[in-house]
Amino acid sequence: MRRREFITLIGAATTWPLAARAQNPAKPVIGFLGGADPVGYAPQIEAWRLGLRDHGYVEGQNITVEYRWAEGEYDRLPALAADLVRRKVAVIVTQGTPAAFAAKQATTTIPIVMAVVGNAVDTGLVSSVARPGGNITGSSFFFAEINAKRLEIMKELMPPLARAGVLLNPDNPGMPSIVRAMTQTAKAINVTLQSIDVRNFNELEPAVEHARSQFDSIVVPEDGFFIANRTRIAELAIKSRLPSIGFRGGLAAYGVDFPQIWRGAGAFVDKILKGRKPADLPIEQATRFEIILNLKTAKTLGFDVSPAMSARANAVIE
Repeated sequence: MRRREFITLIGAATTWPLAARAQNPAKPVIGFLGGADPVGYAPQIEAWRLGLRDHGYVEGQNITVEYRWAEGEYDRLPALAADLVRRKVAVIVTQGTPAAFAAKQATTTIPIVMAVVGNAVDTGLVSSVARPGGNITGSSFFFAEINAKRLEIMKELMPPLARAGVLLNPDNPGMPSIVRAMTQTAKAINVTLQSIDVRNFNELEPAVEHARSQFDSIVVPEDGFFIANRTRIAELAIKSRLPSIGFRGGLAAYGVDFPQIWRGAGAFVDKILKGRKPADLPIEQATRFEIILNLKTAKTLGFDVSPAMSARANAVIE
């Protein structure tokens, strides 16, 4: 063990918390397991910290957080999860479906809070929304349905749309549900759909270059790697004059209010530290959705957005 890690552990074991946490003689240590990277997820982490502060927890004062990031290399997650388990953290907070699976496989006793994942029941992370069972709870959203809706919105923006690609990370177990839902929608609106595998940064630019010659548009789903590199994806799509829709960036965006969800993860941590069992805490489903249109990008790509679509949008970037 490195000297710095030893000092951190000793400090976490001997520092007394604020009076409000006096029932717990040791400062709680929270483990954080992320599949992406801390730079790309900085806004979400800040929202989570605000959620912790809402319940009286301040990192470095009355709680300690051990961060572990796979930086898009999902095969590193099992070892990172095992490390947090060895450190006997009080709770593990996860970012993304791959990290949630890694944490679930690493421990059946330490509580796990999914800051946000795709459909937690469909992927098999929990048995039900109302009573998740086991040691996992947190927030989820209608992952497959949202991406199918994105395809519909792109068809409304581009009525001639005939061929669409969807970026997929094959290492993310939540992706198959996207393909099923989007394939059904694509048939209904007479669009040919094909997936484009992207696992890492080196594969990203070639994938978008390939899409330029094969598709009229691309859909970008919520994957830790894609979220962390959303700006680069949008830049590549615009450079290739390829309309894109996803969670942020590109021509259009449709999705959930992620900062709100991440802030809510602080409430789950609070309940667990106060003795609640994850099995008894229902999974919270996202309820706020928004459409964002980028008219500047539309002009760059050379087509007009109808007044009806602009009126539907929650936000329009001029």
